[in-house]
Parts: sequence; C-alpha cells; structure tokens
Amino acid sequence: MHNHSYIYSFKYDVHNKELCKLESRQIFGQEEKNNLLFSNIKVDPSISPFIKGRFEIISSSEDYSILLKKIKKENIRIEGFKAEYLVLNGDSTRYTERLEKLKDIGYSIEGEPDYNTPSITYSICHYNNIWYFGVLIKHNSDWFKHKKKPCSFSSAINMVIAKTLVSIASKGNKSNRLLDACCGVGTVLLEACISGFNIEGCDINWKACKYTRDNLAHYKYIAKVYCSDIKDLSCEYDTAIIDLPYNLYSFSNDTITLNIIESAAKLTPRIVIVSASDIETLITQSGLKISDFCSVGKKGKKFTRNIWVCEKNRMN
Repeated sequence: MHNHSYIYSFKYDVHNKELCKLESRQIFGQEEKNNLLFSNIKVDPSISPFIKGRFEIISSSEDYSILLKKIKKENIRIEGFKAEYLVLNGDSTRYTERLEKLKDIGYSIEGEPDYNTPSITYSICHYNNIWYFGVLIKHNSDWFKHKKKPCSFSSAINMVIAKTLVSIASKGNKSNRLLDACCGVGTVLLEACISGFNIEGCDINWKACKYTRDNLAHYKYIAKVYCSDIKDLSCEYDTAIIDLPYNLYSFSNDTITLNIIESAAKLTPRIVIVSASDIETLITQSGLKISDFCSVGKKGKKFTRNIWVCEKNRMN
C-alpha cells in the first residue's frame, strides 16, 4: 500500500508526452506513470496543463467494506458536499457499480449534498487492488480564456508550453520569484499571473513590451514589464525563463544568444531555456550545467522547440 498523501491524475496527447514528463520530474522528482502519480508533495493542479486533479487521501483499504467503516469513523459533517468517483488507469469497475459506491459515500457523510456548486468534493477511486477515499481538487480551466488575448505573434509559444514553463521554473512553489527574460507578447506572463505566481518580464523590443502590457491589462493582471536589455537589469530572481528569439521576426545569432544566457545567469541560479536549435554548446560555454531536457514538436508542423533546464555550476 502506498504511503503517500496525494494521488495526481494526468492527461496529455502524444505531442506533449515528453513535456509532461519533464514537468513531472521537475515538480515531483519522478515521472508520472499510467497517467497518475503518488506523492507527498502538495501543488495546485491548476498550475499545470496536464494535471487534472489532486486526490488528497483520507483513508484506504484493500477491502471496500473496511474502507466504508473507516469513512464512517471520520464522522464527516458538512453541508453542500459532492461525491464523485475518480476513474484511474486500470480501473474496470462498471458504471452501475460506481454509482452504488457513490451512494455508499453519500450516506456515510452527514449533510445536504450540492451537485452544482459543491463546497467540497469527496471522492473514491480504485488502483492496484486498493480502494481510496479522499478530497478531490480539480484543475481549473479558466486559463483557456487566454486564447483570445488581444495581441499575439504567430511565432509565440503556445499556451500549453507557456504554462508548463512556469510550473517547471517554479517547481510549483508560488513564493519563488520568476523572470520572463524575452517576454514577447506575454504568453508566459499570462499563465504565471492566472496561477498566482510572482513574475516580471522584460524585452528589448518596445512593441513586444506594449503588447505584453496590453494583454496583462486586458485580463486585469499586474506584473512589471521592463522595456530593457536583460543585461541592464539588476534584480535577483529564483528562476528565469528564456524563450530565445527564433530569427523569424527579430535578428539573432550565437553571440546574441550567449549574451542573453550569460546576462540571465547573473540574475538567477536557475534558467529554463526554450530554443529552436541545439544550443548545448552555448549553454556549456556560459558556465551553466544542463540538469534536464526535452523536445516538443508542434502539432501538425515540423517546427520543434527544445527545452533546457539549466543551473549554475557550484564553482560559479
């Protein structure tokens, strides 16, 4: 039986499989398997585009009848609750049986249920011959509204990658101070702001900064955006995110790339870099070490983005 506090459930398509696993390694120190993960680390499921829910374990048992006795011993009294069955990978419990078990849960809790706007959602699930009872915290999909942001670039990273960059950079810790070092139109900033992260942005392009500020204002988010070369910043951050210029709408070369990375490394001990090419040599040249990596293909296109998680060498 698992000696953990939480069960996280995941959902992703084949194009984002490696991105999800990178995020999982960075947040939990392990990869999800079979679309779920047991952990003692508590994170808000809404910070990730892939985590669909956090199941907080209250009781468990191999014997369902014993689990029910444990639930009744909890003497739960609450108004407006909801009971929901969480289907995990490998669970073959039939729909009718699931409904019966939900009735069992409902009758074990004292209070009037509310199926539309519940005050809390209790849940039951079955995995590897063990029954679990707990509280289910679901992913909030409000961030989908960013698809309609007023300003955008065709070359900007998509929302899924942007949201994942924030969760990787922060490791799920909302107290960390983040920097989006080449913010573009603010795609990363929007995903950080909606999840409550402390982030600032900068870009040398005045038009990009204007678009970022317009997008932030549209959703009533507050974040500082510096129209500045990153080398001119002096604040310190826990992690920087760098979505490097792709030489599509702004000129870039190895010298510019190296300068951006080295300048960011003066502000933070940890950097998450997005690139369209292999920049391993440049990262090493900057004095950073690569601690993790993945490639993400763009759905329906050949354009690939590489994501590098980098840290300062201790001697630096």
